[in-house]
Formats: sequence, structure tokens, C-alpha cells
Amino acid sequence: MAFATTGSISCKSLLKPQPVKRQPSLTHLPTHIKPISAVHSTDPSKSSKSSSPSTLIPSKWILQSWKTKKALQLPEYPDELQLESVLKTLESFPPIVFAGEARSLEEKLAQAAMGRAFLLQGGDCAESFKEFNGNNIRDTFRVILQMSVVLMFGGQMPVVKVGRMAGQFAKPRSDPFEEIDGVKLPSYRGDNVNGDAFDEKSRVPDPHRMIRAYTQSAATLNLLRAFATGGYAAMQRVTHWNLDFTEHSEQGDRYRELAHRVDEALGFMAAAGLTPDHPIMTTTEFWTSHECLLLPYEQALTREDSTSGLYYDCSAHMLWVGERTRQLDGAHVEFLRGVANPLGIKVSDKMDPNELVKLIDILNPENKPGRITVIVRMGAENLRVKLPHLIREVRGAGQIVTWVSDPMHGNTIKAPCGLKTRSFDSIRNELRAFFDVHDQEGSYPGGVHLEMTGQNVTECVGGSRTITYNDLSSRYHTHCDPRLNASQSLELAFNIAERLRKKRIASGKSLH
Repeated sequence: MAFATTGSISCKSLLKPQPVKRQPSLTHLPTHIKPISAVHSTDPSKSSKSSSPSTLIPSKWILQSWKTKKALQLPEYPDELQLESVLKTLESFPPIVFAGEARSLEEKLAQAAMGRAFLLQGGDCAESFKEFNGNNIRDTFRVILQMSVVLMFGGQMPVVKVGRMAGQFAKPRSDPFEEIDGVKLPSYRGDNVNGDAFDEKSRVPDPHRMIRAYTQSAATLNLLRAFATGGYAAMQRVTHWNLDFTEHSEQGDRYRELAHRVDEALGFMAAAGLTPDHPIMTTTEFWTSHECLLLPYEQALTREDSTSGLYYDCSAHMLWVGERTRQLDGAHVEFLRGVANPLGIKVSDKMDPNELVKLIDILNPENKPGRITVIVRMGAENLRVKLPHLIREVRGAGQIVTWVSDPMHGNTIKAPCGLKTRSFDSIRNELRAFFDVHDQEGSYPGGVHLEMTGQNVTECVGGSRTITYNDLSSRYHTHCDPRLNASQSLELAFNIAERLRKKRIASGKSLH
């Protein structure tokens, strides 16, 4: 969704549905294609390390070749005919994003890999049907804009803005079942699969939820496009982006001071001839991303680009493969290796350096800059020990990747009240460790990946406004994992900007 340039996309770049015949029902596959084996696993290394090189990559990728592989974390739909009907409907729908936009994002991510840009990727842990409204979308977009201004000013480099929005519904689960008071039901897997209410009817996977997820994603993207290109994101509005509840806070004050400095810079630029109505001043570029988890949905929205002949998953500009589904010989890796979108790989402290090199080679055999983003989630202490070995192994293999920190997932704890939470100090410490390791290794810290919201929630403890364990229940709204609120997100952005500023000064670089 390179919003600032979508008007220049030609008709040729529109994506056409791929022409191959619709594959048969999963229960009636040809004998040479094995049905999906929906197996649940929490340790991807167990199956990936046992794979021999000859079994990792089939000779040729086709759209349905993922069905020949073991597929983890997929729901079991009770009505196969209903599933087939929904997938046919999705295949007939227009693409949500375009190939040209995904290629543009890849180019920007290539700059981040070289230390010439910084990725800011953020949004909900899991989008929901119940909380879908324009104000929530606007507030999250607004705090991402604020953070990008802080990061640009500190780092004096472009910030690549990517939302965990317009498609981030499905969630992997560490256990396929959930038990409460002796009642055992299938786990909640995201609103595009089943309902979160703890009753038998809600937990049955319903394929029609994929239709609703598609329509909500398209509507979300439509509003984001309007915000990005309709004047809301104009730099002249930088002083108006403060959310009401950050108005009288330390972060709000710091942001206001920065916004006034940006205003002064804009006045100078206008005097120099860069007028306020110039496109670079009135629009912004914004892309969308989500975890590639629900493969039938992802396949149904994959199209062949008539310009390049490549396949793109048109449900989002960028997709990532998760910690639980990144097996070298698994269905998710098989699907992703054949689509041309920029890809992320979530990496924990369990990742073996040699395995990471093999996975990158499978997903990016041509070693194209911007194609692979490695999203590291380990916790601060583990990261200091494990990340240097990953960086050295990848560098030794000559692979070009964008290194990004996810300081959220390695720092989830249970509060005394029983709610899941994350400590702001732990999140900040992991980011500090991420920058320290890259300084030590001479590599580039390419970005940050956050679970965050523009709402005034109380889900993560700490920060300058000091949310305590006792505060959690007052505004705890997440459907999955705890998110940073706008004030905490902005505080983190100032911390990152200071590290980028120091790195810039130490290297003698300035904006050019």
C-alpha cells in the first residue's frame, strides 16, 4: 500500500486470478498429492532439523504444493463442502493489495537492510470483529505517525511504516485445546477461524468467518489509504496528532516540543521552495502485514501478477512465518517460498544459526535485498547470547537480511491477578540489547516490531505513567496478548530515536 504512489499504477499492474484449475477438495486430492496433516506443535526445530536437503524443496513450486507438506496450526473444518464454497468465493474477490505496492515495500526494506532506513512495524496482537471501528483504526495509525516523526527526527533517515493491520486475525496456539473448570474445548484461533466465547458452538471453526475477515481487511485498508493520502498524514498536521490522553503527560510534552521543531523546519523548507502542497508534504507511504497462518485463505487470495508473471499473496503487502510454523519442510514455508511478497521470519532463542541460513536460502535463493526480514524475539539476556551467532552465520553465508527486534513476545509474564502482561522495562531492555549487539557486530539494527494500539489500554505494566499490576483490569481489552498503549509506544520511540541519533553521530552521517 505505497499510498503516495498508487495513483501511478497502470492497468497492467493489476493482479489477475491465477489461471490454473481450482484444486480438488482436501478430502479428494489426487493420489500424488497427500492431504493436509493438521498437526499441532510448539517446537519447530524437532521436525525441521531432521529433514534431509533432498526433501526440503520440491523441484517446482505450484500454488497448491503446500498441501503435500505437513501443515501445523490449521483448524479442522467440520463441513468440507462449506469450506470449498467459501474459498471459491474468496478466489473471485478482488485483491486487497497490489503487486507494485509489495515491490515498493521490498525496495524500502532493502534500504533498511543497509542501514539507510528504519522499519516501524506495529499494530494489534490480533484484530477482532467486535472492536472494528474507524476510531480505533485512526488512533493506531495516528500513533504510528507520531512514532515515525520521532524516529525520523532522531535517526535522520526514512522510516518505513508497516501496520499489523487489515488482516492480522489468525493466531497460533501452544495447545490445540483449552480447559476451564473441567470443560475442554478447541482453543480460540482468531476471529477469522472461531469465536473467543468459551462455549462449544463458538469454538467450532467456521469458514464464513474468512469472508468477514476479508471485508473487514478491505474496509480497514480503504480507510488507511484515505488517511495516508487525504491530508490527515500531512506533515503540517504534526502538532495535531497528539491523542487526548497523552496531552498532559511527559511523552505528550516531549512530542509537542519535537512537533514545534518540525514546524520550524517546515517553515524553512517552504521558504526554500518546497511548498506545503508538495506530495511529499501531504501524503505518506503505509503498508500492511500479518502472519501467514491460515493457508487456505492465503492461497485463495494469491494472484499472478500480469506484469511480472510472479505470484503475490494479495491479502497483505508483507507476510511473516511464525516461530511455530517455520519448519524447513513444512507447509507454510513451502507456500511462502513461491510468493513474491517481502517476507518476515520470527526467530526465538531456539533457532539454530545453521537452520536459519537454510531457511533464508529456501525463501530467498536469489539473495534479493529486502525480501527477508529476520524478526528477533528472545528476551534481553538470551538475545545478547544468541543473536551474535545468528548474525555471524548469516553474514558468513553472504545473505542479505533486514534485522528487526520484536521486544514483545519474549517478555510475556502472568500478573498476580492472572492476566497476561509485559513489563515496559523488559521491552526497553531487549531493544537496548538489540542495538548493543549490532554495535558490537558492526551490523545494522533495521527496525522494530511492536504489538501496540492507539487506545488508552492498561495491558503492559510500567512506563513513565507507571501502570501497575493493580491497574491492569481497568482497561484490559486485548483478545490475545498485551499491547503497548499510545503513551508507552511514544516513550519507546523516543528511546529508539536516541539510539539512532547516537549511532548517526558516531558514524558521522546526516540526512542526505
